[in-house]
Amino acid sequence: MAPLPGRKRDFSPLPWSQYFETMEDVEVENDNSKDISSSGSHGPVLLLLHGGGHSALSWAVFTAVICSRIHCRVVAMDLRGHGDTKVKNSEDLSAETMAKDIGKVVEALYGETPPPILIIGHSMGGAIAVHTAAANHVPSLLGLCVIDVVEGTAMDALNSMQNFLRSRPKTFKSVENAIEWSVKSGQIRNVESARVSMVGQVKKCEEPLSSPGVSKSINEGIIEEEEDEEDEGVSNHKRKKEDDQEVKKESLFTWRIELSKTEKYWEGWFKGLSSLFLSCSVPKLLLLAGVDRLDKDLTIGQMQGKFQMQVLPQCGHAVHEDAPDKVSSLFSTSEVLIWSHRGLDWTYGRRIF
Repeated sequence: MAPLPGRKRDFSPLPWSQYFETMEDVEVENDNSKDISSSGSHGPVLLLLHGGGHSALSWAVFTAVICSRIHCRVVAMDLRGHGDTKVKNSEDLSAETMAKDIGKVVEALYGETPPPILIIGHSMGGAIAVHTAAANHVPSLLGLCVIDVVEGTAMDALNSMQNFLRSRPKTFKSVENAIEWSVKSGQIRNVESARVSMVGQVKKCEEPLSSPGVSKSINEGIIEEEEDEEDEGVSNHKRKKEDDQEVKKESLFTWRIELSKTEKYWEGWFKGLSSLFLSCSVPKLLLLAGVDRLDKDLTIGQMQGKFQMQVLPQCGHAVHEDAPDKVSSLFSTSEVLIWSHRGLDWTYGRRIF
C-alpha cells in the first residue's frame, strides 16, 4: 500500500540481532576467517549463500520467518571478498576457491560428522552452491536449492553487467541513503529486508571525500524513482534541493566490494552450470522470478522431472528478500526439504506426519 501523502518511509538500518541469534567469525585457516550469522540449535542445517555484492544479511528476514515455521538451523555466511569475511587473497573469487571455502566452513563448524545440510544459494551464491555440491565438498548434503540463476540467461547478461555496475551510485551520504536507493531503484523491493541487507553491502569510505560529484551520483541513482513517488503523493522537492547542495567533507559510504573488478571470474561461475546442476544426485529445487529465465538444458531437465521448479513472478531478482514469506512457505512444503512437525525426521521424497 502506498504511504499516505506527507508520510515518509523509514529507511533507517535495522540490527542483525533482530533476525539472527548469533554472529561470529569462524576460523578456517591461519589468517582466514568467515563471518557467520546463525539461528536455531536443532534439526537440519540450511546453509545460505548470498549473491554477488550482497552479504549474509540478505537472508535476515527469510531466516526469521523460516525459523518461526520449522525446526532447523540456519547458517548464513559472508563469502570471500564480501561482508566482514577476511581471507588472505580476497580477490580470488573463482568458483573452485569459493566452493572449497564452503566445505572448509562446514568442517570448521561440525567436524567430520556434519548434520544433514541443505544448501540454498542466490544468484552468484546459487552458482557456488552448485559447484560445491558437484565437487562433494559437503558430504552430508541432503538437498540443493538455486534461486534465480540459470546458465543461459546469466551468460547472456554478462555482456551488459559492466554497464549496470557503472549505473549504480559510487557513494552514498549515509546508510539510510543507500537503503533508500536500493528500494527506489528496485534492487530490493522489500523495505524491511533492504533496511538490514544494505548494511552488509556498504562501508564507510576510507578517506572522507568532498564532492559535488558525489551528490550528483547519488541523485542520479534515485532520480528514476521520483516519478513513482510523485504518484504516491510524496514530494521530492526537498530531497532534490538537499542533493543539489555541495556535500562538505564528511563520512561517505561506498560498496564493500568492487564487483567490476571480479569480471574475470564471471564466466567461471556460470559456464556449464545447467549440466552441473542436473548432474547433482541430491534433490534439487530451482526457484525463479520468471519462467522465461529457463535455458534449453533446464527446460528439458524440468520436463524429465530431474528437479523441482517454482516461479514467483511478482518478485525481482532478490526473490528471497522480496518475498521471504512465500519462499519460506515453499521450503516448508517442498519435497526437497521435508521433515516432521517435530523437526526430528528427515526424508528425501515424501512428507512424514
